[in-house]
Amino acid sequence: MPPAKKRPRAYDHLRTRTAVLAQYAHVRDAVAALTPEQLAAPTRLGDWTVRDLVAHIALGLGSVSRDLALPEPPGPKPATTLLEWPPAVAAVVRDPEAPAPAADRPDLLALYGEVEAAFLADVPASGPGDRLLPTRVGSMRLTDYLVTRTVELIVHTDDLNEALGLEIPYDRQALAACTRLLADTLADRAPGGSVEVRVPPFAVVQCIGGPKHTRGTPPNVVETSPLTWIRLATGRTEWARALEEAEVSASGERADLAALLPLLR
Repeated sequence: MPPAKKRPRAYDHLRTRTAVLAQYAHVRDAVAALTPEQLAAPTRLGDWTVRDLVAHIALGLGSVSRDLALPEPPGPKPATTLLEWPPAVAAVVRDPEAPAPAADRPDLLALYGEVEAAFLADVPASGPGDRLLPTRVGSMRLTDYLVTRTVELIVHTDDLNEALGLEIPYDRQALAACTRLLADTLADRAPGGSVEVRVPPFAVVQCIGGPKHTRGTPPNVVETSPLTWIRLATGRTEWARALEEAEVSASGERADLAALLPLLR
């Protein structure tokens, strides 16, 4: 009998909305200080420049208002749940012939202002967030889709910091939501209780089939920091490299996640 999957984690709508806005504000403030030379710099995202990355971040949040403006999909259940979002996004491959995100938006600060104003007007600060959105990977609950925006914002803030050597802050709640979603995705993809994955202070999950641990020190433990976990889960760093550089500790014969990573590119 396969291991039973746990009930999906619940996210508070207001806290998630606040976290999205806070992380977006951190990026917006950094963008306001970028020079033309910095905007033209390369990133680790293929042929994208920093300008392309910055525009993509804004357009990613702008998708919330865009989707809210469309007719609500028929309910009552979403076609894509929160734990189904990472593999669904991984299946959506960027068209190499498509124009770069910044191609038609030269005024980046104006774009950031427009997106923020629309988000504030369109996304309610109260309520359960159950409204369905017709996203590119299927219909999703509004609150769930906001959780995916924390992933987009945190991951691309890290991309921006790496490209320019910046220290744009990570909002604690946004970082927590991003970390937890990716940890829960691992547990959902490889259900079981033989390996405990710890990402303090935000997440602890058990995964991979085998002998289940119930008490005391688990025989198979993986532990790392939130940013390293996010980089592993999104393919920004490799498992072997993280182990070699002591960014991950892995004890036990089953504590090898190489075959399961990345979860999302």
